[in-house]
Amino acid sequence: MRGVEREVEDVAGDAEGAAGDERLRRWRLVLGGDGADGTGCALGGRDAAMDGALASLYGGGRAGQERGQRRTAGLGASAPSVARWLGDIRTYFPSSVVQVMQRDAIDRLGLSALLLEPEMLEAVEADVHLVGTLLSLNKAMPETTKDTARAVVRKVVEDLEKRLATRTRATLTGALDRSARVSRPRHHDIDWNRTIAANLKNYLPEYGTVVPERLIGYGRASQAVKKDVILCIDQSGSMAASVVYASVFGAVLASMRSISTRLVVFDTSVVDLTDQLDDPVEVLFGTQLGGGTDINRALAYCQAHIARPADTVVVLISDLYEGGIRDEMLKRVAAMKASGVQFVTLLALSDEGAPAYDHEHAAALGALGAPAFACTPDLFPEVMAAAIERRPLPIPDDRA
Repeated sequence: MRGVEREVEDVAGDAEGAAGDERLRRWRLVLGGDGADGTGCALGGRDAAMDGALASLYGGGRAGQERGQRRTAGLGASAPSVARWLGDIRTYFPSSVVQVMQRDAIDRLGLSALLLEPEMLEAVEADVHLVGTLLSLNKAMPETTKDTARAVVRKVVEDLEKRLATRTRATLTGALDRSARVSRPRHHDIDWNRTIAANLKNYLPEYGTVVPERLIGYGRASQAVKKDVILCIDQSGSMAASVVYASVFGAVLASMRSISTRLVVFDTSVVDLTDQLDDPVEVLFGTQLGGGTDINRALAYCQAHIARPADTVVVLISDLYEGGIRDEMLKRVAAMKASGVQFVTLLALSDEGAPAYDHEHAAALGALGAPAFACTPDLFPEVMAAAIERRPLPIPDDRA
């Protein structure tokens, strides 16, 4: 029996030792630097190659670099070395990590100009953030690169459509059905919440029940246009990811016969891209990321194109840093809501977390009954469904 116990203890000790070695290995890769930064862990083979890729971007771990000397990145801004590095990180790291490292390389080392070379674009891992960078470089992009850039953007857009389209259509189709109320519904089409509310005057206390003299039911799908949706998108540089997602959702909404969709982008000027909604890639290349912001002018354009206020949803996607006339902007929102328009304000439409935004303007819109909050792409269909049904929006707990 003692022999079995000793064997179990030996196995546990080996496991604990292996776990400790793995922790040291990971800390060594995180810390970088000569002398293993005090971990006492030496790297070799694949780990050494991973360390080199990390050191090229984040600094440290270079031969000849003195301890205590300021760390500097070692990735040179030449196409061959960057192309090799891109190949290395795709070999050693998962796709999600590769995307973060690419983004850091562009931000930290100023490698945006290299994305104008077709060979570089073919080597990168495409994601929403890369698309935003390419769109911001659109004007400077040479003709030899544009075809490659469009292919990169199209791949990302198609991947997003596959992920988002089916659920969006299903959610909104149900919301459109429920928003079309009928007065003589079949039993399984009765909207009991609204029916009870409409018949409270017929409550019989002796029986503890409500007599439903008037039934309210859900409508069923038809080919007629039931709702008008206007997406009003801020195309300032900080909104790049939101522009990408909004363009994809715009194309999905435009594919639904029961929804009439208009897509408007703005900075200090306003551009209507509705006629390009059948191809979100064309929409994206029709944007001009960067520049100022005039929300009031954009809302004025949208307001002029509202024909059926009670059946219209306006979605403003902006960080609310207004360069136009603030009071006029708020008056327009108040007027639209008073006419029956459902007005939704999204500070961001992305997975990037809490955005920077103008808190004063957000509070003013909230006071008008148009609370401003950041929305993830996965939540967007639920937000639109609530707006279509004219029920409270599913605002996240970390709302502004």
